[in-house]
Amino acid sequence: MPDHQTSTVSIRAASPEDLAGVEAFIAPFVEAGRILPRTTDELSDLLRTGFLAEFEGRLVGFAALEVYSRKLAEIRSLCVDPGMQGRGIGRRLAQACVDLARERNVFEVMVITSSEDFFRGCGFDFTLPGEKKALFLQTRDEH
Repeated sequence: MPDHQTSTVSIRAASPEDLAGVEAFIAPFVEAGRILPRTTDELSDLLRTGFLAEFEGRLVGFAALEVYSRKLAEIRSLCVDPGMQGRGIGRRLAQACVDLARERNVFEVMVITSSEDFFRGCGFDFTLPGEKKALFLQTRDEH
């Protein structure tokens, strides 16, 4: 059941003018190891398919859809202000990314996350129809 504050949070498409604000917003999440670091150029590219959550004129959430092909896209850099978590903002940002993928007729959307339960609650699962699974092999250290 949404609380009063959830109803006043707006989700909108990001624009190039949002770059500095998004960089500042995601910095603590990067420092905490919650999301991967992004160069200014990478973040600028992500803004083209990114979404912001705003509450009382303040940035409280961000997520982007990186489209790799007509077959595959990935939700990237989803983060919500810790003081605003638990109010459905992350779910709305994830849904905005999925909706954009549908608009662009992308077949599958994936996410790489340490917040498995959150994304499972958004409808993501480990297997695709036909029991297909994504497997990964890391070829270098993160740094």
